[in-house]
Amino acid sequence: MIHGLDTSFLVAPEVDEHPQHAAVHATFARLLASGDQIAIAPQVLAEFVHIVTDQRRFVHPLALNVAHDIALEWWTARDTVHVFPDERAVLRYHSWVRHFSLGRKRLLDTLLAATYESAGVTSLLTINVRDFTIYGSFQCNSPDAP
Repeated sequence: MIHGLDTSFLVAPEVDEHPQHAAVHATFARLLASGDQIAIAPQVLAEFVHIVTDQRRFVHPLALNVAHDIALEWWTARDTVHVFPDERAVLRYHSWVRHFSLGRKRLLDTLLAATYESAGVTSLLTINVRDFTIYGSFQCNSPDAP
C-alpha cells in the first residue's frame, strides 16, 4: 500500500523532543517492514524544513542544513513515491476550498490532500487526522500507541 505523508508525520520522528517521536518511529517501522511505500509531495519537504528549524516550536530545532539533508534523504529513499500537484489536483483544491468554506489556515493541507487524491493515494499518515477527514477521500492513519 502507498501512504501519503503529511508534514506532521514527518516532523515527529526527526525531532527527538516531539511528543509522538517514538510512536511515529514504530509506525514507520511497521509499515516499511510490511513492504508499504510512502508518497511524498515536494511541499511536504519545504514545510518540514520550515517547521523543524523554528526556534519558537522546539527547544532544540534542527540546523537548516541538517533539515535539508533529512528532507533529501526522505525524497531519495527507495520506499518513497514522488507525487506532484497536477491540473486535476489544483481544480480539486479550489473545489474543496469553496465547498467546505475553508479559511487561509487550511490551504496548504487542502492542496496536499488534493495532490494525493489526484495521484490515487487513499491512505494518509498524519498526526492531525481531523485536518483530512473532511474530504472523505482518505483513510487517515495516526501513530501507533506506545
